Amino acid sequence: MQRPEAGKIERLDPLWPAQITVAVAILLGLALPDKLTIGPGWLLPACEGALLLALVVTAPSPQMRDHPLRRYFRMGLTGLVSAVNLVSLLLLVHYLVSRGHTPPRPLLLGGIVLWVTAILLFSVWYWELDRGGPIERRLRGEDPPDFLFPQMGDAAEWAPRGWEPRFGDYLYLAFTNATAFSPTDTMPLTQTAKLLMAAQAFASLTTIALVVARAVNILGN
Repeated sequence: MQRPEAGKIERLDPLWPAQITVAVAILLGLALPDKLTIGPGWLLPACEGALLLALVVTAPSPQMRDHPLRRYFRMGLTGLVSAVNLVSLLLLVHYLVSRGHTPPRPLLLGGIVLWVTAILLFSVWYWELDRGGPIERRLRGEDPPDFLFPQMGDAAEWAPRGWEPRFGDYLYLAFTNATAFSPTDTMPLTQTAKLLMAAQAFASLTTIALVVARAVNILGN
């Protein structure tokens, strides 16, 4: 299979949307209440900043040779940021359930921030996971997919010739999974994809349930 030119791959699946997504996650992390952060308040934004730097620095060269170690490094940082975000979610659960002296409104804001941040992070996860990442999807398009998009199945006749998922498709996948708590139009095919979607759905369900319950409690008082 002939290797596409760098410019062609950049046009088909640009890398900057993922970088912008992580930058937005950094801004959201700055809005988290101190009680929902482990250690200093700058820790989560700093981890997200490291991920953003990794996405920029480890971007493939013009020869489009994306070394596996660079991809594993990006995924490792994504996992680290996700773990820090999970700790913040556990702290949110603790404070909302304990109903201590913590003001409830900052916690509700923190819950919304964590929910949106999780959507952004999981969109990066899905984008990086599917068929070896954005570059490998172009270089070895015949690899089995991790996600089955409608344009690859029954709706293929309505898609442009040679359609391939871009970052926006993975962002939409993360959003629908966070709101429906299950696959909607895109199905996970591999165990890793299923586990990631299950983890996101569980975290989203927990966050929404607690935030809504607490909001109803505040409005009822």
